[in-house]
Amino acid sequence: MFPVECMPNRRNFLKVSVGMALGLSSLIALPVATAAAEEKWIVGPQPGFTPEIGTLTSMLAFTREQVVDNVKGLSQQDLDFLLDAKANTIGALLLHLAATETYYQMNTFGGMKWGSWPDEVKKKWDIPMNLGEPARKAIKGNSLDYYLDALHQTREKSLAEFRKRDDKWLATLVTEEDFVANNYAKWFHVAEHESNHDGQIKFLKNRLPGAKAKSE
Repeated sequence: MFPVECMPNRRNFLKVSVGMALGLSSLIALPVATAAAEEKWIVGPQPGFTPEIGTLTSMLAFTREQVVDNVKGLSQQDLDFLLDAKANTIGALLLHLAATETYYQMNTFGGMKWGSWPDEVKKKWDIPMNLGEPARKAIKGNSLDYYLDALHQTREKSLAEFRKRDDKWLATLVTEEDFVANNYAKWFHVAEHESNHDGQIKFLKNRLPGAKAKSE
């Protein structure tokens, strides 16, 4: 069993009990044993996508669900809370996730070299992407819906692009100067990067003024 604090929303993840194997393409969902089963997680192929891409989208959905669940109900003041002069706010971290996904879209779907984005794109996304002092000054005063909408819009675009591609594309090696990666590794990084910042969001949430002490 997973610890309760590590679980996404216990009732509304797109969950089906799953048998997990080392070969991702061989993951097959097992039937739910009883109608009373509440936890229905799945990491594996998804309808509308080729097998490996579907598996990847299920990982992306898994990490996103945890982020959304962790920020549920936060106020503007909570989202703008700054723990110290070197910290990032929860709001800035949420927008950072949208910025990261946007840039990986342009790199993998658009074939653009990293950092070669148009000026209008940089103007919108460079501050949340790079965080730090510029983000502490600029990213504030927004509601939770503002950040969730940014995350939703970027994810919908990613899913639409994934539907156009296949597992061969996912495995394609791309070389940029002295860096080599396939598209699968890049998008797995988007998922694990989101998980990393989810941990930071939990840390900051537990230190909001008036927050009750919780185990990390």
